[in-house]
Amino acid sequence: MYRLGRICKSTQYIPFVRHLVCITFLAIPMLSCRASSEPRPLKITVLGDSLTAGYGLDAEQAFPARLQEALREARWPVTVINAGVSGDTTAAGRARLDWVLQDEPDVLIIQLGANDALRGLPPQGARENLDDMITRATEKGVQVILAGMQAPMNLGLGYRREFNPIYPDLAEKHNIPLYPFFLEGVAGKAELNLADGIHPNAKGVEEIARRFTPFLLRHL
Repeated sequence: MYRLGRICKSTQYIPFVRHLVCITFLAIPMLSCRASSEPRPLKITVLGDSLTAGYGLDAEQAFPARLQEALREARWPVTVINAGVSGDTTAAGRARLDWVLQDEPDVLIIQLGANDALRGLPPQGARENLDDMITRATEKGVQVILAGMQAPMNLGLGYRREFNPIYPDLAEKHNIPLYPFFLEGVAGKAELNLADGIHPNAKGVEEIARRFTPFLLRHL
């Protein structure tokens, strides 16, 4: 150590030491830049009801899990969060929106309204609830994707005429992407639904994710 100290103090080594220190400090921002260039996984939250929660299915069979798998297969670094609660109406989703947004998602997929229709709740209430959720999320800089729903045929033409336009109207008002009907290709097909004829089975969820993924990729 004594000999090394004498060498470092020698004037003939001063330029070398200065050069070494300079290289070291130049390398630090280069390493930081390289680290920061790594893509951060995109955080997508699906706010929904039993169709999101995966009613009657294992967690890995639910829509958010299958969507995450499909997006990763498309080489998108994403984390998809399941914020589905079985039985939720648009009012219930509206009530817990702040809690969902605390996780700071980049994208919020809103899949709500099926239970409003099944219970025959006033369409105007569903419209106001969805409108408020979209407004609050976009004000926080979150990209919102709206998944549309359609009222069952047995509720009558009058109810359907008031309920079904809610989604395209709000998508146009807020200028956000709309997936017209979340159950497209699955609704009414016994082989893709559970015994209740309402909730998709594992194959049904796979079909929804297969159809939804390219739509989502076009808007990310």
